[in-house]
Amino acid sequence: MKNWQLLFDHVSKVMKEKLPAHLTYHHPEHTYYVMKTAELIAREEKVSEEDILLLKTAALYHDIGFIKGALEHEGESMRMAASELPGFGYSPEEIKIILGLIDATTIPQKPKTKLQKILADADLEYLGTDNFKIIGDTLLKELMHYNPELTREKWNFMQIAFLQKHHYHTEYCLKNRKPKKDLNLKQLIKETGKKEK
Repeated sequence: MKNWQLLFDHVSKVMKEKLPAHLTYHHPEHTYYVMKTAELIAREEKVSEEDILLLKTAALYHDIGFIKGALEHEGESMRMAASELPGFGYSPEEIKIILGLIDATTIPQKPKTKLQKILADADLEYLGTDNFKIIGDTLLKELMHYNPELTREKWNFMQIAFLQKHHYHTEYCLKNRKPKKDLNLKQLIKETGKKEK
């Protein structure tokens, strides 16, 4: 039998103790936010309780790989999940699904299954919210740690390019987040004076 609470406590402890302090975006609060958002979207999309648990588990692990570095952190997250989950009662079949879910958060996102689409959307749901700029600033600060040459102007153009390429995959986000995401993009284009494609 799976022990969710024990698993949650274990991964939370690892994140709080081992994630570097310069991660102003990829920190435990982001993980918890993605977990809650994945559950919210899943319930709107009428997903079973068993699958919701798999989604929450994948969300919990999706950025844990940052404890080993930012580059290809999803691969490290998948390795850790594969190694640890059997000890918390997860079957090989469930672990395979969870690893596919973590992989679906890799940018550029290419989710295939319904659950993968839900987690991919949960990870970038903030793009279509009022918190887009606030959360984006925490990512800018984190990226500046790796690249001190990065300016807000360059960042704004990066954001525009990212928003123009990004699309939501679930009915919930297409209906409830895409309109605001489009407004956030228009606002950025207006601020930078860049012509819309």
